[in-house]
Amino acid sequence: MLKSKCSVYILFFFYLAAGVNHFINPSFYLPLIPDYLPYHPTINIISGIAEIILAIAIHFRAIRKVTAYLLILMLVAFIPSHIYFIQEGSCIQSGLCVAEWIGWARLLVIHPLLIYWALMVGKSADK
Repeated sequence: MLKSKCSVYILFFFYLAAGVNHFINPSFYLPLIPDYLPYHPTINIISGIAEIILAIAIHFRAIRKVTAYLLILMLVAFIPSHIYFIQEGSCIQSGLCVAEWIGWARLLVIHPLLIYWALMVGKSADK
């Protein structure tokens, strides 16, 4: 029980911080949005709002499972951004620039772990 509560709180702070950061530091996120998508500032704002709302919603056991699935959908929606980042050589001019293997690790390791984490937190609502 304590383990699942800690996981919920950590998930809350993780997504709350990420969501707020969309508004504090939009210049970090805007170049990560693929060129083929329109309205980059709007996408950034919607992403930030979604992360904040889902971070708050995860606290409510009655909607935790649905919230977890919405987090997973949001993470799936972010996959094109990760692929775009890799296609750009894992380096966005005047933005995030890392070794290419880190871009791949974000997509193939970290992102699935975030999805798994949301799934596990969603299942904790059943206990």
